[in-house]
Amino acid sequence: PRFLSNQLSGCCYTYQDYGAASMCYMYGQDCESGETPSHDSSDGDCNQAGLSFIGVSFSVWTKSGNPYSYQLCDQFTMDNLIDRDYEYAMSLDEDGWLLGGGYKTFDHSGKMPYVDSSHTELLRVGSLDPDYGGTSIEQVYQAMNNIGIPPLKIFPEYVKGGGGGGGDNNDGVPATDVTMVVSIVEEYNDDDSASIYEQFLYDLFDAMDAVGAGPCMDDNDTDPHVSMARGLKFKSSYHSQNYFFDANLEVAVWQAMYPNGVVIGTTKSSSFPVNSGSKQTVGYGSLFFFFDRANITQAFNAERDLYSSESYYSTLMSGGGDASFRSSVTDVEFDYGADTDDAYDGYEHNPYNWKADMA
Repeated sequence: PRFLSNQLSGCCYTYQDYGAASMCYMYGQDCESGETPSHDSSDGDCNQAGLSFIGVSFSVWTKSGNPYSYQLCDQFTMDNLIDRDYEYAMSLDEDGWLLGGGYKTFDHSGKMPYVDSSHTELLRVGSLDPDYGGTSIEQVYQAMNNIGIPPLKIFPEYVKGGGGGGGDNNDGVPATDVTMVVSIVEEYNDDDSASIYEQFLYDLFDAMDAVGAGPCMDDNDTDPHVSMARGLKFKSSYHSQNYFFDANLEVAVWQAMYPNGVVIGTTKSSSFPVNSGSKQTVGYGSLFFFFDRANITQAFNAERDLYSSESYYSTLMSGGGDASFRSSVTDVEFDYGADTDDAYDGYEHNPYNWKADMA
């Protein structure tokens, strides 16, 4: 059984010759020295919030997306979850869809040309400035290189809406955030009471503590999910219902393909950061250091190759094995909360009453 436990990329930048340390320098922060004395959870305060983290990437490269997006996930066709052509959606915030390949410069949608930044966090590092309770990049890299990274399996649960707040008016079009919930599959070695994932987290926290990680680091496990869009407004409740059915039908296909989860990865090679120099094979089960959600500056490979049974599933989609599942999966049999938002049942956008602040 499974147990569920601001973008910085500019529109006109070439993504060349930068790294996490140089990005810190641009913002006047010391992310490298690591000279702040070591601590434990009771001897320091976090005086500067941050968004750096270790996580799994679901980024895909598509012809209609940003050319600088990574191809790091061959297992989930994430672009099938987004409404790029506005068949259902009326508007999104300026970031647009955060997955599915990102946006080109001068995209017809008018969205900022951001790269695909889809991910799920495993550890929030937070600030990278040791002077303010953060953890230096050098410390993070050292800790990650001191532990073994098991190939973790991901299971896609469902796509849901919620949050976002507001609307055109009290009786108007609601805004919602869209999220894909995922879970880390709990597997156990013989005679172990802790799962492989739990043991990895223990090792990771111990390694970070050993290098003197700052109090800004989140000491708690995360709630695995993939943020897909923020402030999305559908044309009507009918369009909303149809979008969430179609998106979850895609997830249902993935669940049929990967009944016990799948190790995320690719056979592609990439450089981290983008265009920074020599490329490395990404492989399967790699974890990544995100300076922020849009900028991966380091990849950490899994400690072993996949077993043949794991490799079968991790290469199933890229080998065209999804066709038979798409023809056989015709309905969504899991609960994705389709009928929970009764407050906005029956709404429809009135285009003749549209104002710019509704977008």
